[in-house]
This record gives sequence, structure tokens and C-alpha cells, in this order.
Amino acid sequence: MSRRSGYLHRMTSTHIVYAVALLTMVVGAVLVATVGRNFFSAGNISAILTGTSVLGFIAIGQTLVILAGSLDLSVPYVVSLSSLIAAGIMANQASNIAAGVFAALAVSAAIGLANGLIVAGLKVHGFIATLGVGLIVGGYLATNYKGSSGQVPFSFRLVGATGIGPVPISTLIMLACAAVVALMLARTRLGLHIYAVGGDAGVARMSGIRTGVPLVAAHVMCSLLAGVAGLLLAARLGVGSPTIGAQGGYDLLSIAAVVLGGTLLAGGKGSVVGTLGGVLIFAMLDNIMGVMQVNPFLKDVVRGIVIVAAVAVYSRRAIASRPARFDAGEQDGPRPEADAGRKTPTGRTPRTERTARA
Repeated sequence: MSRRSGYLHRMTSTHIVYAVALLTMVVGAVLVATVGRNFFSAGNISAILTGTSVLGFIAIGQTLVILAGSLDLSVPYVVSLSSLIAAGIMANQASNIAAGVFAALAVSAAIGLANGLIVAGLKVHGFIATLGVGLIVGGYLATNYKGSSGQVPFSFRLVGATGIGPVPISTLIMLACAAVVALMLARTRLGLHIYAVGGDAGVARMSGIRTGVPLVAAHVMCSLLAGVAGLLLAARLGVGSPTIGAQGGYDLLSIAAVVLGGTLLAGGKGSVVGTLGGVLIFAMLDNIMGVMQVNPFLKDVVRGIVIVAAVAVYSRRAIASRPARFDAGEQDGPRPEADAGRKTPTGRTPRTERTARA
């Protein structure tokens, strides 16, 4: 039993999340088979991977800001605005694709820059800062757009509709972005500074790190990736939508995927690889419940149970693996043999000194 417990404690959060993903896959295959469907069919695998694409982009960006000790609740509005700008500029003209993509990403980066400057410069908590910026963008969308707008050309729609075998092109692009971000976090000074600032901003500052730079950079990259997700949704829908981000609930769902992947909400610990595992679990759960025609409201119940269970497991492992602050001898009191040979300033031994004071 102790050997099994020790093995569990040696498992990282990334190992655990992929073990849960494997278990979800096995259980899902059995449940889907009960309704006469094949979980591992090419069409179903493609559907699952397609479900990981949009959430994957947003969750990767959310991982960066959470690692830096912040949050971003403006991502659903950035997604919607990006889709509208791209579709509006493209106007069903293939020659306008580059301009539409550039404009959408530029505006997304500007929103991320505003978030980062408010958090790092004005010292406003990320939750409040990004919520406020998100409400501003949401108000602009509600005022200026009453429905879908613009149209993307057929050549751009192919990005959201084609794939290599059962693997969609959008999923491959998302995985490429994840690899770049993971490499940045592991091998660059900016990545190490993001971990340092999220772990303890005060210590990072005393170590000579300009704590504002990693925080602003994390917010800019998060909004950029949300903008890419908006471009992907525009490619799938063929038009821009002012409500597509909010309807997807990508703010809370991306945070949930990051936490499920083992990243600490307090910051400073986590990985993009773990986040991808969390995204995969949510995609498989949605696919399984969709095939079985489960009540949509029950999906949120299942998601909530999975998140709470995962965080409880991570917290229990953290407490169990925490080393004791004192050994048994120190907890029972001073050891006489430790006092032998030592003298206090009065010339007495520590034991004699304590007796005299008593």
C-alpha cells in the first residue's frame, strides 16, 4: 500500500491529467458503444479534435496570464471582436484575407496591452481589470452590432473545414502554437520571468526582474491567441458574430481547463502540456454527452464535478507531499545531547541555565 501511495505522490499533475484523459476515453468508448456508435471512428475523432481547437487557443493564452499570477476575463469579447473585424474587412474577397487577419490580431494585441498596463501599471487585480475591459468591449459590440456581420471568402473558410486525415488543420495550428509557447516558457528569459513573477513578485523584483514586463507580455499573448480563436470561428461560421465568444463561455471554461491541467491559480507553477490535457478532457466529455444526447444543463454539472475533483486531488497531493518542518526530536523539545559541550554567555550549560531560570 505504501509503495502504491509513494508512486501516486511521484506522479506530476501532468501525469494525472493525462491518466484522467485516458480513463475518460475508455469510459467514453464504452458509453458510446451502448448507443450503437463507435467512439474511435474517424468522424468522431475529427469532431473531438475540432472541439479542442478554439478552446485550446484560448486556454494556452490563459495559461500564460495565470502563470504570471493574473487572470483574463476579457477573452470572450476579444474572440467576438476579432471575428467581426476579420469578416468585415475581408468582405468575401480573397485579396483582403491578409489585411483582415492583421487588423484582427492588431486590435486583439492592443486590448491585451491595455489589460497588461492596467494590471502592471495601475496595480489593479487581473480579475477586476480584465472584467472591466471586457465589459467595455462587450458594450461596444452590443451598441454597434445587432447580429452577424461581414463575410469571409471560401479560401479562408477552408482553414476551419479541412484536415489531414481525421486531424483538422485548425488543431495542427493550435498544437504548433502550444509548442512555441511551451518552448518560450522553458527556454527563454521571458518564460522564466513569467514563472518567477507568478511565484512571488516581491522576490522576483528583489532579484532584479522588471515584474511589469512579463505580466504585460503574458496579457498581450493571451489576447493574441484569443484573436486567433476568433479568426478560426469566423472561418467556420463564414461571418463575424458579436455573441460567439460569450455564448461559448470561453472565459471560465479556459480557466477551468488550465486548472484541470494542473496550473496553480495563484501562479508560478504549471505547463501548457497539462493545459492541453485539460482541453482534451473537456472536448471528450462534450462529445460523449452530445452523442448520448445528454441534457445540455447536465454538461455543466459534469464539468463542475470534474474540476472540483481534480483540484481536490492536486491539493491533497500537495499537503501529503509537504515535508515536516521539524523532526520528532525537535517537536518533543530540546535534546539534552544537543546541549552537551555548549556554554551560554554566563558560563553555564544551556540545561543548567534553564534550571536556574525555573
